[in-house]
Formats: sequence, structure tokens, C-alpha cells
Amino acid sequence: MLPIAIEFGREICGDLAAAEAREWLVTNGLGGFAMGTVAGTPTRRYHGLLVAALDPPRRRTLLVTKLDEIADCDGASYSLGANRWQGGALDPEGYRFIERFHLDGTTPVWTFALADALLEKRIWMEQGENTTYVRYRLLRASGALTLTLKALVNYRGFHAATHAGDWRMAIQPVAHGVSVNAFSGAHLFFLLSAEATAEPAHEWYRNFELSAERERGLDDCEDHLHAATFRAPLEPRKSLTLVFSTEPNARLDGDASFARRQSYEQSLLDDWQKAKPEAAQSAPGWIRQLVLAADQFVVRRPAAHPTGGRSVIAGYPWFGEWGRDTMVALPGLALATGRPEIARGVLRTFFQFVDRGLLPNMIPEEGDAALYNSVDAALWAIEAVRQYFDATHDIEFVREVFPVLAGIVAAYSRGTRFNIRADPKDGLLSAGEPGVQLTWMDAKVGNWVVTPRMGKPVEVNALWVQALATVSDLSVVVGGPSRNFSPLGALARQHFARFWNPARGCCFDVVDGPAGDDPSLRPNQIVAASLADSGLSLTQRRAIVAVCAKRLLTSFGLRSLAPEESGYCGHYGGPQYERDAAYHQGTAWGWLLGPFALAHFRAYGDRKRALSFLEPMADHLRIAGLGTASEIFDGDPPFAARGCIAQAWTAGEILRAWTELHSSSNY
Repeated sequence: MLPIAIEFGREICGDLAAAEAREWLVTNGLGGFAMGTVAGTPTRRYHGLLVAALDPPRRRTLLVTKLDEIADCDGASYSLGANRWQGGALDPEGYRFIERFHLDGTTPVWTFALADALLEKRIWMEQGENTTYVRYRLLRASGALTLTLKALVNYRGFHAATHAGDWRMAIQPVAHGVSVNAFSGAHLFFLLSAEATAEPAHEWYRNFELSAERERGLDDCEDHLHAATFRAPLEPRKSLTLVFSTEPNARLDGDASFARRQSYEQSLLDDWQKAKPEAAQSAPGWIRQLVLAADQFVVRRPAAHPTGGRSVIAGYPWFGEWGRDTMVALPGLALATGRPEIARGVLRTFFQFVDRGLLPNMIPEEGDAALYNSVDAALWAIEAVRQYFDATHDIEFVREVFPVLAGIVAAYSRGTRFNIRADPKDGLLSAGEPGVQLTWMDAKVGNWVVTPRMGKPVEVNALWVQALATVSDLSVVVGGPSRNFSPLGALARQHFARFWNPARGCCFDVVDGPAGDDPSLRPNQIVAASLADSGLSLTQRRAIVAVCAKRLLTSFGLRSLAPEESGYCGHYGGPQYERDAAYHQGTAWGWLLGPFALAHFRAYGDRKRALSFLEPMADHLRIAGLGTASEIFDGDPPFAARGCIAQAWTAGEILRAWTELHSSSNY
């Protein structure tokens, strides 16, 4: 059994609001996932037992929604499921029987207390398959009980919602269960069990209420189809497993499958401990949990590079493959966890998509062309390569990708899409055109770019200075390129001083914008202060850290705008217009906590104090996405978690910072 870092009793499980606010996540390494609440009530359209990646890691499709379970023992019947119906009625209320919930690795485990019986339930996925296992084990009882399990299914894109009308699916008996064919041309999937008998059904359960979708101003009602009922007696200390899969020959042995899951997760911890012995030796439970969570974002991409084929899901439940997020997260997800081969595979995948020097901002879920509206994704990729080489000294890989790196710098130097170009006067990078969002502060409502940041953004130019230095250094490693970027790097580094705003004692957020230099207090300068080679003096680094600490720092991240600034929004919520308007106008971002801690250490050299800024994340892993790290938080106390419950660059940057701060050789 893996170490348990997340565990609750009835103080959480028996409190409906608290149990619904805590969500579990399991993944399969293909982009598929299962997700739900501790209470068992679906509150999002993304909650389900099998969200399959039908074209990995894309075309994610909800196939199996949930199980409604009834346990009969000693003449009593217990409904263990929980559903909320349109209008707010809750029926059944099975969460009342949950005595304990914990994560075993990443596997959610419930213990139901039914008089003197204890029934355990676990959910996990097979690595590399669109297959979910739900296993029940009778831990304690004076006799056998009988389980009746109603499987509810669907077939829709994971962003959608189903209003069934007269939709009829074809439910057919097969060995050990049933097959489901949602419509002509749909992908066949299977509901199976080696221990239980299966009876086909076809009854729509209508008007499930999705409270989290209502809070987001979206369609908050959905229908799901009862497709089969499984029944089986269960003896004490025995188990039965239901298997939901797109594989017609899915393996049905739940005990063997769970042993594979445990072995896989133990191997992740072993790789980390072998690669980072200093950090692993002193790691608390929440860091070990985050090492496991990091793997949930890493996926295979079979259509990609034949020797790589790796990618990153930026966030669960609704993000896909995002270039900037991937490159920011990659050092933490792969290098800090002792898996450089993952970094190689992901870099190879994304470098196939480089076009005119730009890395894609996003690779869409369906077959549309990649989107390139990102000025910094390619610069973050160069930084990821630099960190990869520092960790591995893998000259052959650097030699392989160096033409791509040099091509990025050359394209930026001469100019590329969206007016991205190096200014020949100062060497700094300028970017932007009306109606296009290019930096990570990329919220857009209709034609309104909320934070346009046209001109020369501070973090983009810090990355540019670092990238020019990196490419020059790596050119020596691989034997020299056809073009020397050192003079441009020296010019940009010299003129980075233009970002200093003596009136505020910190950096301008943007210089040479349409309205001049922007003095708004935003966290982007902390990226510059965290990098080794951005042109900032020690005094300036300390000043930046101080102002960010006083005006932007929260328990779980940095605010995207200081509270005293015009347009500040301290709460993220409501319909999409309101959410997007607040996204980078005060909302706190978890990923920035990593650069802040590293910048603080670079400025002051106090490891213990720098690490203290990461410690609140230990509590966060218990209050939203269990065992993982959220995307964003309210800018106002108590800094409630918002957005995605699991975000790659939050997890990655926390891991990277924690690991680097535990290395005796840093800086």
C-alpha cells in the first residue's frame, strides 16, 4: 500500500457541502479520466466513471457516468449512491453511510458502514487503456450481502450536456456483461464483470442537477441512460469488480489490475527517489502525493513522433494540449520527478508543430489546425531545454533539437506572426496586434482582449534574454551554429534596464505599449526575478520580491493584479463573461508560487523561508482536487480554489521549486 496523505472521516464525508466540494481524479495516460465528488453526487458535466480519449489524447467522450448502488444485508437495504435532481431534491443520500474516504496513491477509496458491515469501494483506470475498474470488497460482516449496481451511461463530447429526448441506444448482452452502441458509427463500449450477472436495461434518468455548472452560468441539467443492472452476492473478505471499457477483451480481474496500478505508482516514486535522493529523503507526504499527481498530466500521443509520442494535458477536467502550459510545467512534471525521458518525448512532440518560430498555444481537441497565438510558448520551450540539459548533460538530444531552437531565435529576431520581432534599437522583443491575446494573460471575451499587453512585456523579455543566452551557450555544446546570437543577447540584456520603474521600485509590466509604459503592479516581473540571466541586479530582485510579497502574494499563488489597481477583481465566478473579466485582473494563480519561492531564494539565500511560501499547498491538496493542485484562486481571502481542480503548471512549478530548494548545489 502506498503512503496515505489524504484521508477523511465523517467530519467531511457526512457533510454534504464539504464532501461535494472535494473531487477525486484518476487518469489512464491517454487523456482519458474518471472524476467525481467524495459525496458521489455529479456536480459537473465532466464527472463520470469513463471519459475515454477515443483519439488519444483527444476526442474525450463521456461513456459511463456513474453507478447507483444498493446493498442488501440482514433484511435491510442501503442505497449508497447520491443524486441531486433539478429543483434541488437529493435522492438517494448514500453519502450518509460513508465512514471514511482516502486516497491510496491516486486511487479514491470509500468505506461504507452498514450496521456491522464495512464495504470498501475503489476506482482506478488501467494505464494505457480506456478502461475503468470499480471494485467492491466486503471488509467486515457477519454474513454475505447482495449488491445491485445500476450502470448509467452516455455518449457525448466531454464539454457537452445531454438532453435525451427519444434517443435509443443498442444495449446487447455479451459474455460477462453488455455492449453499448450509442448510434450508428459510434465507438462500441462495454460494461462487464466476472463476478456479477448483468441484465440489460434502457431507461433514461432525466434532469440530474449540476450545481457547479450552474455556478459557472452554464447548462446545469442533464440526462443519463440506465443501461444495465449488475447483481451479485458478496461474502466477507471477498471482492467483485465492474469493468467499463472500450476494449472488447478488457481484463476482468480487478485484484490483478489494482496490483498493476500499485506497481506503476510505486515505480513513479522509485524513479523520483533514485533521481532526487536529497529531496525525497526529507519529503513530506503531500510532496510524495504531488509526485504521483504529476504523472496524471503526462499522456501518450500515438500519432506523434515515433521515438517520443508524449504530451501534456494542461488541466483537468477541461483543458487539453496547451503549448505554454506544457513548457512551463515540464521541468517540474518530468525533471523534478526523475523522468527526463518524458521531457524528451514531450519536447519532440511539440517541436514537430513549430511554425515560423512559434510553438502552438493550443492543439485543439478535434482535428483543427494548431493555434499559434503565443509569444512566449517557444521561449518557455527553450528554457525547458536548458533545464533538461542542466539535469542530464544529454548532448545528443540537444544536438537533435538545436536547429529548432536556433530557428525560433532567428524567426523572433527578424520578425514573425502577430508583429513579434526584436527591436533593433534595444534588442527587446515586441509583440501584439489588436484583437489577439499573446501572453499568458490571455482572457478574451468576444472581441475584447481583457489584458492585451501589447508592446514589450516584462516576463517575455526576461525569457528572451535567457533564451538568447541559452542558445549561445548550447551552440558551443553542439559545435557552433551558422549564426551567432550573442551580440543580440548582450544588447537585450543591457536594455532590460528599461523595465525598471524607480517611482514604484519594481518593473513596468509592459514598456513601449500603445499608451506608453504600463506601471500596473502585476506578477509577471517575478518570472524575471526567478531567472538566472535576466539583467536584474540583486537590489532589483529584492525589491521585486518585496513588492510582490506585500501586494500580490496569497496562500496559494500570486494575484494577477494588485488590489489597489484599477479593475481589480477579488472573486472569480459567475457566467463566462464575468469569469473571463476577472481571470487576470486579480485572480491568484498557483503556478506563480514556484517562481516566487525561487526568486525569494535567489534574492535572499534563505532556503527555509523560501520553502515556507510553498507549505500552504499541503492543506490545499485536501480541499479541492484531492491530492493535486488547482489552477486558480480568489484574490480575496480565504482564497477559495477556482478553475480546473488539477493544473499541470501549478503542480509542476510547486514540485520544481520544492525540489530545487532542497538541492544543496542550487544557485
